[in-house]
Amino acid sequence: MDIPAFAEKQIELLQAERDADITLQTALLATLPPIALLRHGFALTNLLPISQRTGFGGRTIIDLEPDPAIFRTGLLPPHGIRQGDIVRVEAQPGGSASKKEKTDVKAVGVEGVVHRVFEGRLAVAVEAAGDEVDRVWTGKRLWVVKVANEITFKRMEKAMGFLKAMGEKGDIIGLADVLSGRRAAREVGEGYEKMEVNWFDEGLNDSQKQAVRFALASEEVALILGPPGTGKTQTLLEIILQLATPPKTSSSSPPSPKKILVCGPSNISVDNIVLRLPSSLPVIRMGHPARLLPKVIERSLDNLTRTSEQGEIITDVRNEMDDLLSKLKSTGKTRMKGRARKEGWETVRHLRGEYREREKKCVTEIVRWSEVVLATLHGAGSKQLWSEKFDVVIIDEGSQALEAQCWIPLLLTNKSGIQKLILAGDPMQLPPTIKSQTTGAIPKTPKTKTEIPDSLEITLFSRLLAIHGGGIKCLLTTQYRMHATIMHFPSQELYNGSLIAAPSVAERLLCTSLPYPVTKTEDTSIPLLFIDTQGGLFPEDSSPPTPSTKSPASESKSNTLEARLVAAHTHALIAAGVRPEDIGVLTPYSAQVSLITKLLRGTYPAVEVNTVDSFQGREKEAVVFSLVRSNDKGEVGFLKDKRRVNVAVTRPRCHLCVVGDAETVGQGGKGTFLGRWIGWLESAEGVEVRYADVGEMLAGWAGGIEVEGDD
Repeated sequence: MDIPAFAEKQIELLQAERDADITLQTALLATLPPIALLRHGFALTNLLPISQRTGFGGRTIIDLEPDPAIFRTGLLPPHGIRQGDIVRVEAQPGGSASKKEKTDVKAVGVEGVVHRVFEGRLAVAVEAAGDEVDRVWTGKRLWVVKVANEITFKRMEKAMGFLKAMGEKGDIIGLADVLSGRRAAREVGEGYEKMEVNWFDEGLNDSQKQAVRFALASEEVALILGPPGTGKTQTLLEIILQLATPPKTSSSSPPSPKKILVCGPSNISVDNIVLRLPSSLPVIRMGHPARLLPKVIERSLDNLTRTSEQGEIITDVRNEMDDLLSKLKSTGKTRMKGRARKEGWETVRHLRGEYREREKKCVTEIVRWSEVVLATLHGAGSKQLWSEKFDVVIIDEGSQALEAQCWIPLLLTNKSGIQKLILAGDPMQLPPTIKSQTTGAIPKTPKTKTEIPDSLEITLFSRLLAIHGGGIKCLLTTQYRMHATIMHFPSQELYNGSLIAAPSVAERLLCTSLPYPVTKTEDTSIPLLFIDTQGGLFPEDSSPPTPSTKSPASESKSNTLEARLVAAHTHALIAAGVRPEDIGVLTPYSAQVSLITKLLRGTYPAVEVNTVDSFQGREKEAVVFSLVRSNDKGEVGFLKDKRRVNVAVTRPRCHLCVVGDAETVGQGGKGTFLGRWIGWLESAEGVEVRYADVGEMLAGWAGGIEVEGDD
């Protein structure tokens, strides 16, 4: 593959994606008043600053509370601002503010990350110096507005720029040579299956142990394919321990410990690994403290810095800064003025410089001491890791990460080159959502080593699998989530019939397998139910689509009668004793999510209703899947992507109910995955088929739930 051309294409695609992200956000901020942005989850309004202090990295943390003149309870209103969001803190414009007035307000705002969210307080960590923060400390009402995350794009573009320069200089060697397809990957030699391993986790099944042996024996690249419920994370944990702390063996040349960098596309994917690593292993979790799970904080860089030998001195410097900041913020007679105030800010700048210098030395020592460093893919590009040397990079959820993201730990960290890359994921599940791709077509993965991907949806995982073949992959085959009937079709169609349901889950049912009593009914005693809405009797709504980017969740497709049918089945499960929080209702369309939520929220607020895309990586005891599409043209829209269907039907543990029009969905996917799936649902042993009664739905009642809708 032409490396400079590939890198240039990636940069072009990344710039288009960033532009699409910014354009969407800018349009919303420019057109909607503050109260509407609050409702849509983009802002939190009517806040007042109450204090500020120094956080990790010399950041200033601003504490904001709701204005008591508006919120007499002292609690924040319902909002969509979450810990880890990138936001701007600004003076709040009026509802009728002009575009120029909004621009002027933005110019004096400060950008930061939501550090903590409490019921009555919001803490935002900002990079700005104290006097810059002082500009928004005006006594006026403030608001917090979500902004697009450009740091991630900048790091991806930096990595691609570095790769392009390497290609132009002819410096593509080692692992990069394999990843670019310029050289075939060295396949794992025969006999690796018999490799002697002293297991840390004796509970691994045979396929997991084979995957561990495969990863250890691989010299350059190993892909671990983990279908739903097969214990991919458990397998990765064993690989990490085997590499970082090789067990003692009788061999005359035991393997030497490896320094490992473990990454994932999201904070939660990384935190899940941190939580399961033994406390005795020297581990450090990189990343902004605001984005980490509370249980991970003790192994974070922030906490380890404070508890190290140098931490006491660093804390003293921080306290001195905070005391001075408190004086600078005081009002009335004690307020510092004129020359004293100017000198105060100069002292703060000096202390912040000393703080950062001491902290930098402390961080370097901690990173060097750690055997395993964990970070998000873009977090691996942080300056704390630039000079550190790693032997192995492990990427979890590699099939959900942009390719440019995966190059960050390979190029921006340890520029001399990583020895081995281990990628874990499942290309049969959904790739990252791309806002700039508007055609709706599923991009084709390059089949040759010279072909350059033309979409960000094509991941490094899928590209390597396509160009290097099965010699670099190992499949996990035993799944611990689904009843065998629920598992059967995905296994046959997408995983070559290789999946096996572990005995502990193969026969699980709602009426027998939950840790609380559930009545045996016609619904709770079956693993898989297909409710056919019989052609045109339950037609999809004809409302026009809403403006959107590419996200399938934003296309406005809905089906009112089908939504009532879904509510009826959900009610039947709960009436039999299934707890609402154990039920998930999934659909490809956000308009259908809104309809079903409206039907259920008054009676069963704990039932989770969501789009398929948003529910990836999750599971429930019971899942109701609303297909929505029912039309004369046989149009199936986003259901065409078999990966989306695969995600939906592999979320349940005990019970799956599919609700939809067999005629539309079957014809729309005739001769394809969809057609075969509908055919299987209609005829497979163990699947119950029912035909919906449209008269019951039109009566305005859904199994005892009063519903709203047109007459």
